[in-house]
Amino acid sequence: MNLILVTRRHGAARHINLRHPLSILIMSLGLGVILSAAFFLGEAVGEFKVGSPEEQLAAWRAELSSQEQLLEETRKFGQEKIDALSVKLAQMNAQVIRLEALGRRLTQMAKLDDGEFDFDSLPALGGPEPDVPGRSVGVPDMDFLLDTMAVQIRDRRRQLDILENLMLNRTLSNEVHPEGRPVKSGWISSYFGMRTDPFTGKATRHKGVDFAGKEGAEVVAVASGIVTWSGDRYGYGEMVEINHGNGFSTRYAHNSKNLVAVGDQVSKGQIVSLMGRTGRATGPNLHFEVMRGGRKVDPLEYIRGTR
Repeated sequence: MNLILVTRRHGAARHINLRHPLSILIMSLGLGVILSAAFFLGEAVGEFKVGSPEEQLAAWRAELSSQEQLLEETRKFGQEKIDALSVKLAQMNAQVIRLEALGRRLTQMAKLDDGEFDFDSLPALGGPEPDVPGRSVGVPDMDFLLDTMAVQIRDRRRQLDILENLMLNRTLSNEVHPEGRPVKSGWISSYFGMRTDPFTGKATRHKGVDFAGKEGAEVVAVASGIVTWSGDRYGYGEMVEINHGNGFSTRYAHNSKNLVAVGDQVSKGQIVSLMGRTGRATGPNLHFEVMRGGRKVDPLEYIRGTR
């Protein structure tokens, strides 16, 4: 078989023998190129195939569901963080309330009533405007700040607890330590030590201090304690004895009337009896004794507060 080709330029005809081996090779290569191009073009068209509306709608729905799930997880995570911050704030608020109550109590104990420590108002703050503007605080920063503040609050609470215990111990020590005058009115008529006995005229040892005054004058406890004696006692007349702890006890004798009973708890400055002349006395007076470790000591040092 021959293939005749006619050119436009010269009108000449050319004959190609299709059975020639070279012609067959050229035709085979051309057909292969055409088929390969058609195959790759079909693959490309298949990749960019849009699909049916139902398939596209299903894909959109799946994407929307994925976005909604992601949004819900984000919202849940944010709520958990808010809840955690709320718990921290509630705990810190409770600790701050306790610190305020403790601070007020310490202020009263220390008698700081000049307004220097006012726990009912916010502390005054100040300072110049910063050169560089600040930035907003994020959730991680807030977590760090709250944790740091919680540690500081716990540390301050421990310090205030220690301070309160020290002040309570000091207050208790002051309350139970004999100090001050046992009478509201009167004067010292006889000191501790050697003196002339008013009944025998002989030199004897006086183991207390006498306060002369009016009949019925108020006698007060010089320290807090427990009443261990209230009644008549030989030589003392009507007497009140108070145990203050730490080895201290005091006696108030020659009373016209005792106002406390055995077992009563009395506070410093409380009226325990009225001045009289019962027992071995020449007139209305208070015989006041201080005992330490069972031994009678000079009350004057405690009256003057030098001990």
